[in-house]
Amino acid sequence: MRGFRFALVRAARSRLRAEHQTVQRRRPSDVAQRFSHTAPAPARPSFGIAFDIDGVILRGRSPIGGAPRAIRRLYSEEGTLKIPFLFLTNGGGVPEHKRALELSQLLGVNISPTQVVHGHSPYRELVKRFEDDLIVAVGKGEPAVVMSTYGFRKVLSIDEYASYYKDIDPLAPFKTWKVGQTDSHMSAKVHPSYDVYSERVKGVFVVSDPIDWGRDLQVLCDILSTHGLPGTEKGDQPPLYFAADDLEYQAAFCSERLGMGAFRIALESIFNEINDHPLKYTSFGKPNPFVFKNAANILEKLVMSMYPNSQTPMEGKDYQFSTIYMVGDNPKVDINGAMKAGHPWSSVLTRTGVFRGKDNDPQFPADVVVDTVEDAINYILKKECIQ
Repeated sequence: MRGFRFALVRAARSRLRAEHQTVQRRRPSDVAQRFSHTAPAPARPSFGIAFDIDGVILRGRSPIGGAPRAIRRLYSEEGTLKIPFLFLTNGGGVPEHKRALELSQLLGVNISPTQVVHGHSPYRELVKRFEDDLIVAVGKGEPAVVMSTYGFRKVLSIDEYASYYKDIDPLAPFKTWKVGQTDSHMSAKVHPSYDVYSERVKGVFVVSDPIDWGRDLQVLCDILSTHGLPGTEKGDQPPLYFAADDLEYQAAFCSERLGMGAFRIALESIFNEINDHPLKYTSFGKPNPFVFKNAANILEKLVMSMYPNSQTPMEGKDYQFSTIYMVGDNPKVDINGAMKAGHPWSSVLTRTGVFRGKDNDPQFPADVVVDTVEDAINYILKKECIQ
């Protein structure tokens, strides 16, 4: 009997040794597959957020409405992005990577350039059409640098272009300020050598709010009335693009300031008076539905980079958000744009910018009205059941 028990023990030990050796020889991927069901990949959020900047996140260069504290809720404790969001603004004038750095410093989080969508960002889509043509970039900041960054090869700011034509601005001798946007190094970098006196301007791009309205209106009328070559006879109008069409926006001053839309109205009125045909132009920026569609595509790419190993709710199909929240302060621009874009856009209106009303806006009512961007984020996370 004792011999029988001893034989059983020896057989059990031999079987255990064999199983242990089998596990040791098993490839790591086989082991991972055995335990894969215990640690599923995190589910991607089914929503995204788009924030306006001026009047929602900042007033001038100062954060408002508890923006830094609120935005940090969209990041993990380690500082990684956990909720997909971007900034969708009609502003601009600098490359997206510079604006991302500025926002990172003001808000205390890491903002990537892909999370910044300016009014002029869609100009990238026009590079192939104008890549080797002479174009003029208009506006504050670094308009020529912006266009050069996008891939346009022959671009001059309106400051540089006007400087080649003596007396094109009859009021220049009376101006006590000097308008300058680029230093000599950058100026040499953004345009090759060519003859502006013989080469026609093939396109005009208003990148940001113009600084010297009087000069810019005069020079643009010259370019647009003469087939792109000031001082010559009248001809066909070169293409004209505006990055946005805001009549007003919220800046640092207590009441709204005139925006690019106001400049467009002034240019159009003057041009139509001195020509026998109306001004032709294309406007981008909110509330154009194209801008919201583009923002949705960027958010989808962003969430895929955030959760590369997670599965979509509908396997085999492109990932779609159930809701994208547009948080803005301007009913005519932000809320109207979300309404035009339709599903999956939902609008949240703050009272820290253009809109100051007690109730909802009567003409462009938002889905929700809150006081600040912090209230907006609190509402969104509560609705999406996220702590």
